[in-house]
Amino acid sequence: MSIQPRSIFFLGATGYLGSQFLLLLNSKLPQLHVVALIRNPTPERQEQLQKVYPNISFVVGTLDDGAIIEEQAAKADIVINCASSDHVSSVMSTLSGLETNSKDHPGKPPLYIHVSGIGILSDNSRGEPVENVKEWTDIGLDLKQCEPTNAHLDSDIPIVEAGSRIKNPVRTIIYYPGKIYGIGDGVQKTTAWIRIFLVMMKMAGYVGTWGPGANAMNNIHVKDCAMGLFLVLQAALEGRADEGPEGLYFAASLETITSHDWTEVMGDYCHSKGIIKEGGSRPFPAELVDLHGHVGWSLFGGNLFAKPERLARLGWEATETKKLSLLQSLPEDLEVALKA
Repeated sequence: MSIQPRSIFFLGATGYLGSQFLLLLNSKLPQLHVVALIRNPTPERQEQLQKVYPNISFVVGTLDDGAIIEEQAAKADIVINCASSDHVSSVMSTLSGLETNSKDHPGKPPLYIHVSGIGILSDNSRGEPVENVKEWTDIGLDLKQCEPTNAHLDSDIPIVEAGSRIKNPVRTIIYYPGKIYGIGDGVQKTTAWIRIFLVMMKMAGYVGTWGPGANAMNNIHVKDCAMGLFLVLQAALEGRADEGPEGLYFAASLETITSHDWTEVMGDYCHSKGIIKEGGSRPFPAELVDLHGHVGWSLFGGNLFAKPERLARLGWEATETKKLSLLQSLPEDLEVALKA
């Protein structure tokens, strides 16, 4: 099924991946009108976004403004959510609006592309060594086979259910990036997990891990991540995308790096700059990691191995990731994050 879209309702336009994606969209499909949900649309922020994507207008609101989200989803051809993957109420408001949209336009179901993350795959190993880590594929993936307490599933499972519905159908796709890194060209230049670890570093006085740090996950450069998301959108517009229960796309290189290895690079860099007195990496104390609860342990202390077979079918390759690995990129990423 192909559609001729008129508008995209976009959540997360000022974010790291969201603004990088909009830059790419502007170079590929600038005729699409984007309506962005913006918390505080100051003249400066509007100008920033108009430089990223000129064909844009703004709706004032946050993810907590369910009525606004539902209203916009009810009239957009496409909704793309690059904002929080765990803000369940905003997802439910989106799905409600899309159901109304579908009801009001029989035979023309709207498209919803939701950015989640491979945190759904965590083995919750608590940073301990594991001999044979499971590598998940997105072919034949059933979200209900994942550990039910893992991140993102509370949002993702209702999306798949909406994409499976016969009455008032919605075309759904969920996009699952690995650990995103690299300097972005959009509004937000650095990834959220670096900022989280910098806060933890300042609290602990050193860079550390959840448990011993033997766990690893796939990673992906932000430009590769944006390109993958664009290819999924393009395939959906042309009627070539897998959707609904099959519309689950991993986005990651096949390279995995242990938490200890990348935090060691981070610790040595920050020590070399005189920010902390101790280089390298060792486990964070329990009182710090426990502030992030089970989700923190699951995301930062588990193994997450994903094979992006559906994206490969669309011709995607991790070209930027191959040029600049996470470990190579990390010093520059930290330099930019520390100046922000």
